[in-house]
Amino acid sequence: MSAVVYEQGRVRRARYAVAAVFAVHGAVTGSFATRVPWIQDHAGVGAGQLGLALAFPALGASLAMPLAGSVSHRFGARTALRGLLALWTLALVLPSLAPNLLTLCLALFVYGATAGMSDVAMNALGVEIENRLDKSIMSSLHGMWSAGALIGSAAGTLAAHLGSDARLHHVLAAAVLTVAGLVACTWVLDIQPAEDEDPPPRFALPPRSAVLIGAVGFCAVFAEGASLDWSAVYLRDELETSAGLAAACTTGFTLTMAVARLAGDKVVDRFGAVRTVRVSGVLASLGGLLVVVGGHPAVAMTGFALMGLGIAVVVPLCFAAAGRAGSNPSLAIAGVATITYTSGLVAPSAIGGLAQATSLVVSFGLVTVLACCLVVFAKVLRAGDRDRPKISPSNAGVPDRQS
Repeated sequence: MSAVVYEQGRVRRARYAVAAVFAVHGAVTGSFATRVPWIQDHAGVGAGQLGLALAFPALGASLAMPLAGSVSHRFGARTALRGLLALWTLALVLPSLAPNLLTLCLALFVYGATAGMSDVAMNALGVEIENRLDKSIMSSLHGMWSAGALIGSAAGTLAAHLGSDARLHHVLAAAVLTVAGLVACTWVLDIQPAEDEDPPPRFALPPRSAVLIGAVGFCAVFAEGASLDWSAVYLRDELETSAGLAAACTTGFTLTMAVARLAGDKVVDRFGAVRTVRVSGVLASLGGLLVVVGGHPAVAMTGFALMGLGIAVVVPLCFAAAGRAGSNPSLAIAGVATITYTSGLVAPSAIGGLAQATSLVVSFGLVTVLACCLVVFAKVLRAGDRDRPKISPSNAGVPDRQS
């Protein structure tokens, strides 16, 4: 009995450690995002060149994510996460050092590659802990990422307000976050491959199961990216509101997402992944409909808040489902992550292009259609439901040999 109690305590500590890792990962993103104007001025690039450079993080992540599985296999889950997370936190410094467009693109490529690989590693460990606890935790882990992003952006906003040099700000932030990440990784599970296990391919296309699950995540992330980048513009240009009210709309969207993620695990445990995503799709679709046909700022703001509430738990559930689908969870998670990153890259420009050809109302009509797809295709997440037989590390393709 004492051994069982010890194991349960170890897994619970690992859960809190991974939650801290998610927060650190989010804090890096928040720290970077708030200093983009300073980085733009320092590199001497215009809006169009900046838009080109900001495509490189997603490109780097997409190319590097499939490598995360082989890194974890070679070094073990804990050492791999420790190293990849440290590379990510230290990469925060690179963009602010870039003096021109070429070096900025290279810096952001490295920044995105380290972000993507550490993202896959921490999500794979999160799924493993969820399996051992036999209850949903992925939504709250992604909620911790959102909380970390808010903390990082708050610190960045303060630094920008004080006129701080972003190079100094990011060096200090990277140092603090690197130490915090290394400390948190001390208590994560150290999953090692079996001696007779073949190493995964260094680079492989995602399995079919990951493509189907990733398609659901694509719809959710498309709606998220569109709402984050265009909700304020929608209120200002289509509904002629003040800049302050338009900004408040984006804040409301972000807030409902964060709250829903932190509270989402209890809903998933009670109703399962499929029913949760179907209801989420209904809420997001209703929100999109209010945005498109409302014609009033209060109605549109309610619509965006409902979209945030509806799509919040979808991506965490996609990662959970990928971790339980097929014989190689890391490869499946990497595949889903690559598809969702691609969606985040495509969404803002697609919304802008469609709006230029037609209108923002039509653009968010497309978002509403994609939200409806969540209702239709939620069944592909059945592998993430809590009523599915619990998968041990050995038959999940991640044999467990603790150090």
